Amino acid sequence: MSQNSPTPDPEAIAARIESGGLPPVHLWNPDNCGESEMRIARDGTWYHEGRPIRRDRMVRLFSTILRRDGDGAHYLVTPVEKLRIEVEDAPFLAVEMTAHGAGAEQVLVFRTNVGDEVMAGPAHPIRVERAGPEDDTPSPYVHVRGGLEALIARAVFYDLVELGVEAEVAGEPHLGVWSAGAFFPLAPMSELEDA
Repeated sequence: MSQNSPTPDPEAIAARIESGGLPPVHLWNPDNCGESEMRIARDGTWYHEGRPIRRDRMVRLFSTILRRDGDGAHYLVTPVEKLRIEVEDAPFLAVEMTAHGAGAEQVLVFRTNVGDEVMAGPAHPIRVERAGPEDDTPSPYVHVRGGLEALIARAVFYDLVELGVEAEVAGEPHLGVWSAGAFFPLAPMSELEDA
């Protein structure tokens, strides 16, 4: 994790991130649909016909035409073709985080394994899921775009926890982080005291 910019300007950070531009996959609705024979593993590795895709530029290209539809499925979409892709967990992995500022003024920027940058905030929330009573391991996510999320890598999550502060959420104290004016709970303090 890196830290800089003691007085962050969320609007300037957002403008820098959004200047990259992506294809308008949300506008494309081709008639030709099928299966891609591709899969994205939980660790962020992309596979085609069972073999990992080793070319980072190819993975980046595919990631720019990825979409999640209302049926919950993920698709690679072009103006002429829509192919379903299997996603084991989240399609992206957040592999790096930069913190700008501190406290309620803090801004957190994540970089994914495919090169996307996203500033956590109201439009890009952080959430933490737990598998259940047998496995209480947290699975943290940050929203990237259009219903697509990035699983936050374990080391990055530890950095996130290091930035954690206590705040009330629905009348209960939680450990969480601030970014772009929003507070994101990571865990109830009662769970942390029991650990």
